[in-house]
Amino acid sequence: MTDPWVARAAPAIAVRAEAELEALVGVSSPSGDVKGAEEAVAVAAALLPAPIEVERLPCSSPGYAPDLLARMRGDGARRLLLLGHLDTVVSHAAHRALTRRDGRLEGSGTIDMKGGVALALGVMRALAGTPAIESAAGSPPRFAEAALLLVNDEEWRRHRFSHADRFAGFDACLCFEAGERGPNGEEGVVVRRKAAGTLRVEGRGASAHSGSAPDRGRNALLALAAAAERIAALHDPQGPDRLSAVPTILRSGEAFNVVPASGELFCDLRAERLDAIEPVVDALAGEVGGVELEAELVRRWPGMDARAATTGLLAAGSERLGRPVVGVERGGASDASHVATRIDLTVDGLGPRGGGAHAPEEFVLQASLRSRAEVALALVAALLDERRD
Repeated sequence: MTDPWVARAAPAIAVRAEAELEALVGVSSPSGDVKGAEEAVAVAAALLPAPIEVERLPCSSPGYAPDLLARMRGDGARRLLLLGHLDTVVSHAAHRALTRRDGRLEGSGTIDMKGGVALALGVMRALAGTPAIESAAGSPPRFAEAALLLVNDEEWRRHRFSHADRFAGFDACLCFEAGERGPNGEEGVVVRRKAAGTLRVEGRGASAHSGSAPDRGRNALLALAAAAERIAALHDPQGPDRLSAVPTILRSGEAFNVVPASGELFCDLRAERLDAIEPVVDALAGEVGGVELEAELVRRWPGMDARAATTGLLAAGSERLGRPVVGVERGGASDASHVATRIDLTVDGLGPRGGGAHAPEEFVLQASLRSRAEVALALVAALLDERRD
């Protein structure tokens, strides 16, 4: 049987979440764009319950808009962090507003991760006990503190995540990246993630006219292409560290008739351990065809393994939900991995289900807004149950 508070609050969250998702997606907020981030923060802040403490924290990435931290105080025993991000990988030119088609809510940033932000905002309102969802049969669980952190640089952060230490004393963290199914169709939440790194390779050669004097140049494009092939050869997802090494961006050359003198290559690296990513840098030559190559890891994300820490929580959450909630693994990076270094009880993948992340066809499944709200609320209720002490 579903917990009364979960049963009462989830439909109210779902009813509002679709409109709130449309409002969030209506703002184009690519990583690094201060104006877009400020507009997205303003929309999110307007959807928070009142009264609530709102603070703007310096972003982990210099030059970015400050992050949003919203906090509520209570008389309970536990402190809970909800986590998400407002930035997307989609440029202003490519941005698509929300459209509805065949049960899908399509648009830029829907699944990654404004759909999850909409659900997290709903959970905050449910914990605040707003009149629309509070009842004698289903009062909100008690908490000492409930906080929501929404950052503006998750998609393209080159610097250390600066907020993890602030929440070191919290009892649990729920991150609202996209939801999953378990191996047998169960409600799935993410309890394990691979470590991730972004490798940047800079090439410095010499320019020359490609028609009259091509051999006087040192072609940075060819050298970087050779580096990309070398990195791709290290790809070994079935190996002991499950290393994936994927060249993703190559920029070089400014004119069709000039030997390119410079350029840069980016590669996405994932593995079981962060230590397994570091040696990829050492595998590159420092010079190819007279072109100097300089490689560095500009982004390092730790792995996350909360399987043991979350076993009891998932069992208790399943009981409150009335159906199974299981832990699953995902290869993509998330800020939950950073927070998990300070909060052992960290669960990710609390957002709605959908697909097409980082692609024009990105979407959220409309029906999943309610079912995933139920999952999030069930875990929150289990986390805050003071009978667990």
